[in-house]
Amino acid sequence: MALDEFVAELNELADTAAESFSQAADATSLESLRVKILGAKSGQLKSAQQGLGRMDSADKPLAGKHFNQTKKRVEAAYQAAKTRLRAASSTQAASSFDATEPGCRPRIGHLHPITQTIQELKDIFGRLGFSVAEGPEIEDERHNFDALNIDRSHPARDPLDNFYLHASSDGIATDGENNMEVALESPWLLRSQTSTVQIRVMEENPPPIRIVSLGRVYRPDTADATHYPMFHQIEGLLVDTDVTLADLKTVLRIFCSSYLGEDVSVRFRPSFFPFTEPSVEVDMQWGDGWVEMGGAGMVDPNVFRAVGYDPEQVTGFAFGLGVERLCARRFGITDIREFFKNDIRFLKQF
Repeated sequence: MALDEFVAELNELADTAAESFSQAADATSLESLRVKILGAKSGQLKSAQQGLGRMDSADKPLAGKHFNQTKKRVEAAYQAAKTRLRAASSTQAASSFDATEPGCRPRIGHLHPITQTIQELKDIFGRLGFSVAEGPEIEDERHNFDALNIDRSHPARDPLDNFYLHASSDGIATDGENNMEVALESPWLLRSQTSTVQIRVMEENPPPIRIVSLGRVYRPDTADATHYPMFHQIEGLLVDTDVTLADLKTVLRIFCSSYLGEDVSVRFRPSFFPFTEPSVEVDMQWGDGWVEMGGAGMVDPNVFRAVGYDPEQVTGFAFGLGVERLCARRFGITDIREFFKNDIRFLKQF
């Protein structure tokens, strides 16, 4: 085959291909043209390449150069057509958007029901004049037991009823909730009650005191419908002159009606806690039965002495309630384990 004839065929192929690609109306027709012209097995460009084998040896270098140029022109025409169709598709999609049509609401995350409950409890007690106090989750025995009038023979200190911790090499532990390092004398443990916070507050502040503390506490309980080894507790403390048990009952009744509604029934049963005297159990009606929500009472004089207060000059009350049980009572949940399963079908209800 003569060189001039081969070059003429290549030019005609390039012109025809460019024209065809420029007229492609959509991606489907463009793909069909690509296979027809640029196909690796039976495309027109592949057929034209076979003409190189019929060229004279002297003309092959120049013929090969013309073929490569033609291939680049055809591929450029294809890419230009592809870009044109993509731009046209985007423009069409934008022009077809109707802002008046109802959209699809995105699924947005929200606070866990326990976190929602904690925030609401803070708000309610804030309106009652209580400020919020915080303390470490890792505690020493003085704040968790000794200062709360829990003597060393008390079963509450049993290692089987607490999460005692081993000392690190430098005597430093990290409190996860407050992101702070705590240096404690051995032995220490994960706090079993938020009553530890009231001790720390009284050690650092003179009366009057009116605080609530909320946070995680840990007890090696078997998980069931009303117990969990890690749960949240709200602790309240009011210390002043002439504080009575009637004040305690009034505060708790106001709180319960504010959080759970006017129809909630609350009862107080005589009980015993080392850090309060007299002591009461606080029960709330749940359906046809009663559920224990926590304990309360008048602060024991020995607790005042442990923090340097004069029990002849001040009196006070303290209470501790389970946040999970309050939340469960509020929303009609019969098993607090649901709060910790991270089941989105359950959590999205709140």
